[in-house]
Amino acid sequence: MNELIIFSAQPFGWLLEPLSHDFMRRALMVSALVGAVCGLLSCYMTLKGWALMGDAVSHAVMPGVVVAYALGLPFSIGAFVFGVGSVALIGFVKQKSRVKEDTVIGLVFTGFFALGLVLVSKIKSNIDLMHILFGSPLGISGSDVRQTLIISGLVVTILIVFRRDLMLYCFDATHARSIGINTGVLHYMLLSLLSLAAVAGLQTVGIILVVAMLITPGATAYLLTDRFDRMNLLAIASSSMSSVIGVYLSYWWDIETGGSIVLVQTIIFLLAFLFAPRYGVLKTQVSINS
Repeated sequence: MNELIIFSAQPFGWLLEPLSHDFMRRALMVSALVGAVCGLLSCYMTLKGWALMGDAVSHAVMPGVVVAYALGLPFSIGAFVFGVGSVALIGFVKQKSRVKEDTVIGLVFTGFFALGLVLVSKIKSNIDLMHILFGSPLGISGSDVRQTLIISGLVVTILIVFRRDLMLYCFDATHARSIGINTGVLHYMLLSLLSLAAVAGLQTVGIILVVAMLITPGATAYLLTDRFDRMNLLAIASSSMSSVIGVYLSYWWDIETGGSIVLVQTIIFLLAFLFAPRYGVLKTQVSINS
């Protein structure tokens, strides 16, 4: 009944009413910010073909979150340490064995994720497993907001400063090495940024779904343009918009926020997949028939 009064009294009541709550304003701000950061980074992930690596890092941070909570440290510190540690372990196992990289990635991230589940069950704490797995932007605290702002600012700053080198590394690592760029440093820098973005995404969509925020916006933009600058803008716009729409949907329909955000991102990707002006399925089909 109250919703009907809001909609009838104000044409934009559905848009303005949630903004009267502090928790909604924080959720919208943080979700849009994390969406923009993950969208920007997802362009590099898409070009590099690191979807599985993003999945690995996002799951591997779980034991770090649990250990950080148990020691009374900011969860971002533990998550980042374990995220970078998982990357180092993947590289070590790959170099020292004949096992292929995708297999090593699968082994490491499932092992770390299982370790996190065991630690949650054994360490006495007030850790909410559902909060870690699926995020909770509607209940984000002021300290978590500040943490997310710092992490997001650091990721964006590094991406801007090393933009040209990272772009060349993702497009053609061999050429980047041939002109004297230290691709090893760029490799671990990008993986560290991936870990930081995963930590930031924990607040909005949780461990399980953060990989979607690191992959879907870049994949969507990749279907819409051939220019990297434009790809960045489209990925940021689609990811931020998905985050805002997802938070609104979760408020009005009383549904899980992280799942709502990722579902909106997936719908936008499907629309691009079907209707992209140049690479959409329908456009390609019409060209073949003609």
